[in-house]
Amino acid sequence: MPLLRTLATPATEPIRQWVLRAFPRDQSGIDYAAPAGDAGLFGPDSVTWRIHADFPGMLAGGLCALMLQTLHPLALAGVWDHSNFRADLVGRLRRTTAFVAGTTYAGCAQAEALIARVARIHAQVRGVAADGRAYAADDPDLLTWVHVTEAYGFLHGYRRYCRDVPAPIADRYYAEVRRVAERLGARAVPASETEVADFFRRARGELAFDARSREVLAVLARIRLPVPAAGLSRDLFLGAGAALLPDWAQAMLGHGPLQRARAGAAARVLRTLAPLFRLALPDGIAAQACRRVGIAPALLGRWPDLTRP
Repeated sequence: MPLLRTLATPATEPIRQWVLRAFPRDQSGIDYAAPAGDAGLFGPDSVTWRIHADFPGMLAGGLCALMLQTLHPLALAGVWDHSNFRADLVGRLRRTTAFVAGTTYAGCAQAEALIARVARIHAQVRGVAADGRAYAADDPDLLTWVHVTEAYGFLHGYRRYCRDVPAPIADRYYAEVRRVAERLGARAVPASETEVADFFRRARGELAFDARSREVLAVLARIRLPVPAAGLSRDLFLGAGAALLPDWAQAMLGHGPLQRARAGAAARVLRTLAPLFRLALPDGIAAQACRRVGIAPALLGRWPDLTRP
């Protein structure tokens, strides 16, 4: 692997710089190297540590989740009324990325502090949606919706842009990752692929694609990360994210044959480029967490033994 990484440097160094400019490190204040031996909320035997370590799948999956979230009027109302997404969508993406990274890989105390901080913010976000219904960001049902869209996106991003995820591994992932949602106040959080599919089936009666959805998606379509080829990069990852959407969501969002074909093309390009991202980022947060607990980062390339509790 060191020889391969050296030979690939001309291709991987621009990718590395792209990632570090888009999502700068060391801005969260989290020390992923300490305390030694602290496995955090999940630990090295978890499926979560493996799935969340893959940058292409996580970014595409996160964008897929954002698209899904625009379909829930009450969840969207909180973003509409209480965030500056129009002016700072990049900042919002970075904060979400930092929260997921911290709750996944930081030591227990730091992860719990992140969750408590977000819970305090949620407690202040409430209002009345466009249809006259009251909403609150700490509503357990809304928390579950946001969590499920993210978990779905991350799992399917990994599955499409990294490697196949067997059904038992996928079920373990959903069962693990709900720990964060439950700490935030979510309830009845799906814990398997079957439960997630049932959850989406039940939720569809609450969903709508309206003018607010269109505006948020239009802002997303104009986002420009502070990187070279910003427009091309955006279109690649947005397309790769759209390719992960369930068929029913693509239909609700009005994705016709042309949009689906473009999303499929973007997905194929990202699948081709994904190995270069992994070679370019051997020292990421997951690797730091592995060293903190005394294991080789390469172990994350193998699925954990599901017979262990």
